[in-house]
Amino acid sequence: MAGWAHHQGQAVALPLANVDTDQLIPARFMSVSRADGYGDYLLYDLRRDDHGALRADFALNAHPSASVLVAGRNFGSGSSREAAVYALVDAGIRAVIAPGFGDIFASNAVNNGLLPARVDAADCAALLDRLGGGALPASVDVQAGTVTIAGTTLGFALDESWRVKLINGWDDIDLTRQHADAIARFRQARCRNAPWTWPATAP
Repeated sequence: MAGWAHHQGQAVALPLANVDTDQLIPARFMSVSRADGYGDYLLYDLRRDDHGALRADFALNAHPSASVLVAGRNFGSGSSREAAVYALVDAGIRAVIAPGFGDIFASNAVNNGLLPARVDAADCAALLDRLGGGALPASVDVQAGTVTIAGTTLGFALDESWRVKLINGWDDIDLTRQHADAIARFRQARCRNAPWTWPATAP
């Protein structure tokens, strides 16, 4: 996974609270191969009418190149399916701005290079109103912890270890490997100071 620290794109609004993982990608599409991509199934039942046609009044349909999604509270709640993150990433979304996220969703997002940026609820509501059904220029700075949309800059909360993973393109194993030297020193000291804790060597 490639890391990233800055992103320029367009932001659109999804003014709904409690958008769960089954809404992000309905379970009936879970048998699709990951290699084929999940972008077409993102928010499928919200983006399409009863006949499967894309709704023109849905912001992501009107602005398919948007890469920053501003949403309501408790985004990504529900099941732990990682495919919900795949759908967002495959549709070109790099960051989701919301007042709160489902815990497992947020962790899955970071592990796939998607930023879950948590902002103040009142600021998010004002931003949703400003966006309406349109799209506005957006700039995301992961290092500084800010997102700027149409000239308005908001700070967002992000766990520091998640910031490191996003910027470097690391997973949990990479995060541990950064301490490889310290781990090796501990191992050597432990072996020297407590030899009885180690298995006996073969004769």
